[in-house]
Amino acid sequence: MRSIYFSALTLVALLGWGAGPAVTKSFAQSAGAGRANRPNIVVIVSDDHAYQAISAYGSELMQTPHIDRIARNGVLFGKAYVTNSICGPSRAVLLTGKYSHKNGYKSNTDSHFDAGQDSFAKRLQAAGYQTAWIGKYHLGNKLEGFDYWQILPGQGHYFNPDFLFMDGSRKRVEGYVSDLITEAAERWLENRDREKPFCLIIGHKATHRTWMPDTADLGMFDQVEFPLPSNFYDRYINRQAARVQDMSIATTMLLDYDLKMYPEDTKDGNFTRMNPAQRAAYKDYYDPIQRELERSGKRGRELTEWKFQRYMRDYLSTAASLDRNVGRTLDYLEKHGLAENTMVIYMSDQGFYLGEHGWFDKRFMYEESFRTPLLMQYPGHIPPGLVSDEPVMNLDIAPTLLEAAGVPVPGSMQGQSLLPVLRGQAGSREVVYYHYYEHGEHAVSPHFGIRTARYKLIRFYGAVESWELYDLEKDPGEMNNLYGKRRYDRIASDLKEQLVSLIRKYDDAEALALLD
Repeated sequence: MRSIYFSALTLVALLGWGAGPAVTKSFAQSAGAGRANRPNIVVIVSDDHAYQAISAYGSELMQTPHIDRIARNGVLFGKAYVTNSICGPSRAVLLTGKYSHKNGYKSNTDSHFDAGQDSFAKRLQAAGYQTAWIGKYHLGNKLEGFDYWQILPGQGHYFNPDFLFMDGSRKRVEGYVSDLITEAAERWLENRDREKPFCLIIGHKATHRTWMPDTADLGMFDQVEFPLPSNFYDRYINRQAARVQDMSIATTMLLDYDLKMYPEDTKDGNFTRMNPAQRAAYKDYYDPIQRELERSGKRGRELTEWKFQRYMRDYLSTAASLDRNVGRTLDYLEKHGLAENTMVIYMSDQGFYLGEHGWFDKRFMYEESFRTPLLMQYPGHIPPGLVSDEPVMNLDIAPTLLEAAGVPVPGSMQGQSLLPVLRGQAGSREVVYYHYYEHGEHAVSPHFGIRTARYKLIRFYGAVESWELYDLEKDPGEMNNLYGKRRYDRIASDLKEQLVSLIRKYDDAEALALLD
C-alpha cells in the first residue's frame, strides 16, 4: 500500500498538475457486468469543509484520521473543483451532472430547484437501486428520485435540529446534528430492502457557519496557536472585486453571532433551542473567554488576530465531530459486511477560506474556495493509497455513479465519469470552467473563468467589471493580477480563446454575452 501521509512539500510535488495520472491499476473491468455485482454507493457531502483542514491533503492544522481512511483505502483527488462555489447550487450540480445555468439553480438567493428534472438518483432508482438522502439538502423541500428522505430545513441547526420527513411531518430531535444525521443513516441502512443495491447520500451540516462544536469537543484546540496565512493582511492591490468584498475576519466576522461572545440573555436561535445541559456546557466554556476578551481591551490587528484564533478553534472543533462521524459510517459498513462492495465518496460542497486573504466564506474562484476535497474508496476495484492529479469536478460525480452501476449516462449530463482516470487513463479535461452567479451576498461580484495547469483567467461582472489573470506556478496565493500587463497579452489572448471554447461547449449564453 502506498501511503498518502505526505509533508506539505511532498504533497505539492505529487499534486503538480500535468505530471500525468498517479493511478496505475484498473478499476472494475466491467462496472455493469451482472446486476448482482453492482456496487452499493455512499456519498458523504459536508458543508464548507476546506481541504486545508484535512490531514490527507497535507494539513498541519488538525488530524482527520477517518476521512484519511478513505484516502488510505482508495484515491485522493488532488485537483478537484466545483462549478459554482455556493451551497445549494453545488448540490444541484452533484445531482444533475449539469452546470448551474443548465439545471436552473444558480443562486441561493433567487433560484428554485426543479426536482422534476433528470438526476443520477432517478436513474439509479429506475435501475433497481434503493435510494435515500439524509441530512442537509438545501434545495427546497421537494425531493424526487429517493425512496426515503429525512432532511434539515434550510441550513438546519447544530443542536436539537428539526428534520423534515417525507410524510410531511417536521420533528425536533434531541442531540448534536452530525451524530443525528449519522444515526438516521444507520437506521435507514438497517431497514433497507436487502435484496437491492443502495445509494445513500449523507448530507452533513458541518462545517457551515456558525461553527458550533459538539460539547465533547469544546476547547480541543485551545492550546494551539495557529499561524496566520502569509496573505492574511492582503491589501488587494489591482484586484477590485477582492477589495470590495464583505467576508473578512477583521470586519465581517461577528463577535456574537460567529464567535459566541453573547450577552447573558441572548435570543439567538442556535442557543435558545439548546437543552439545559448543552447551554451550560457552552456557558462554562465561552463565558471565561468573553470575560478575558473584555478585560484585554483588544483593538485593531490584535483583535483581528484574536478573532482568527477563535474562528480556527471553533471551525476545527466542529470538523472533529464531522470526521468522527465519517468514521462511524465507515465502521458501520465494515461491521455489516458492506464495505467490500460499496463505493464511498467523501466531498465538500465547495472549499472555504481559513484566513487566506484575511477571509472566511467561499464564492470566489480563488483556489481555496474553488477547490474542494474529494476522496473515494471501493475495495478490490480502486487500489489503496492512490493520488490522482487529474483535474476533476463535482460535475463528474453523477456520471461516475451511473457508469459504476452499469446505468447509461444521459447525453444531457455535462460531467464525465471518473472511472477512466481510475483505470490509469489520462483524463480528457485539461481546462476547468467556473461560473458564480450570485449578486450581492458578501459583496462578491458574479464571475466566470477558467483554470489551466498553470494559469487562471477570471471575468468579474455586475458591481465590479474587471479581468484577472494569475500565473499559479509563480503566484499560488493569487496576489499578483497580471491582466493588462504587456508581456502577458498573448497569454491572456490564448486563455480567452480557451474560455470562449468552454463557454460554447457548456452553452453558457450569459457568459458569452459578457465577453469583451
